[in-house]
Amino acid sequence: MCAARRVLAVGVACAVALIGGAVPAAWAGDDPAPPESDGGTVRVVAGGDHGAEAKARVARMSTREKAASVVMGHVPTTDAGALAEYMRRTGIGGFILMGANIPGTEAALRELTAAITVDAALPPIIAIDQEGGDVSRLPWDGFPSAVALKDRAAAEARDAFAARGALLQRAGVGVNFGIVADLAADPSMFIHRRALGTTAGASAERVEAAVDGEADSAMSTIKHFPGHGAAPGDSHVGIPSTTMSKAEWTRADGAPFQAGVDAGAEFLMFGHLSYTAVDPDPATLSAEWHRIAREELGFTGVTITDDLGMLQASGIPAYQDPVVNAVASLAAGNDMVLTIAFSTPDTAPRIVDGIVAAVEAGTLREERLDDAAVRVTTARLSLAAQGRGLVPCAECTAVD
Repeated sequence: MCAARRVLAVGVACAVALIGGAVPAAWAGDDPAPPESDGGTVRVVAGGDHGAEAKARVARMSTREKAASVVMGHVPTTDAGALAEYMRRTGIGGFILMGANIPGTEAALRELTAAITVDAALPPIIAIDQEGGDVSRLPWDGFPSAVALKDRAAAEARDAFAARGALLQRAGVGVNFGIVADLAADPSMFIHRRALGTTAGASAERVEAAVDGEADSAMSTIKHFPGHGAAPGDSHVGIPSTTMSKAEWTRADGAPFQAGVDAGAEFLMFGHLSYTAVDPDPATLSAEWHRIAREELGFTGVTITDDLGMLQASGIPAYQDPVVNAVASLAAGNDMVLTIAFSTPDTAPRIVDGIVAAVEAGTLREERLDDAAVRVTTARLSLAAQGRGLVPCAECTAVD
């Protein structure tokens, strides 16, 4: 193994050992090609309960500050200065890293996430879609993806996502939008290659293992609730729908989400898909699906929309205004709204303005905004407590 690959193997092995995982034999080989790295000591610090502090902070926020805190934005650049200015100017609570934000090395990515973190005491939620395989923002992540994991033991999903989480923590990324809990047995479905299982039991087992693997290195997100598998079509260009009953959903497509919730996933991403027997509206905009997630699945973490730009891409006239979509999403029960497609540097500020206006007009209850802001702020405080910059430790034994 070359020296650089030894560094990656050592760093990931140390991270996985600290969070109680196993080091797969495959990590000792020549793949994946690693990022550059510098020296240091591995540190994994548990989050703790920050709810009381979050409530106190939110109580001191203005309506505009609360509105900004529940928006996750995006601008396509690797200019650290421009990203820092964007975060300072908007005051938003989160940023999603897409391919256009990823520089050539891990060290450069750490510099970029440090620039995005304009307040280390209350860092933004920096998220990424790091599923591996078809959806992979980090070119140095060569660990197994769902294409392979769906046919392997659940323990291998745990190992792969432990490694993936370690890579994210090394880069200063706190949240992974990476665990696909959709149940897709049909190979012709667009989500099939990304789904962790083809049966309810197998998918649930691997989703649980993936969440467990990421524990203490990255906050886990299970997506796309309530599940693409039953709804044919691609939500990037339309609103897939299904007539599946609620009872059938509970027995099948709901099982992987329940498993992820029970395993402790901190984020639940809602998809732009409609289960017409439950609610004709897309789940993102459905108060009933949010009630089901909270009251029936027992989810207590942060609910977040899939990219609201996908609603615009559907071509449906009612979904062409991103501000209207964001306010409706919050009113339905989302704690955070995500905007990527069609967005510009001014989109997030426009959404913040729209949320403030909706509260002032009484079309969005301030109590709902407060509830969302507290959940998001709790997650941000937990990220601050966990620390940043996981790098290989000098005292680890190299994997030969």
